[in-house]
Amino acid sequence: MNRKSRSRVRHRRAHWKATAPLLVKCPNAACGLPTPPHAACAHCGMYKGRQVLPPS
Repeated sequence: MNRKSRSRVRHRRAHWKATAPLLVKCPNAACGLPTPPHAACAHCGMYKGRQVLPPS
């Protein structure tokens, strides 16, 4: 395989940006804290309208 120059490698890697984690509001009206989508809320333990974890 041919060697890539340092400038080519760095130009390609310039697009490897870190993104902020996506957070949505907890659907539980009493909680409402930001939580990752498709995951149980770490604060109230609710997921898709039901209790799946003990509240913290």
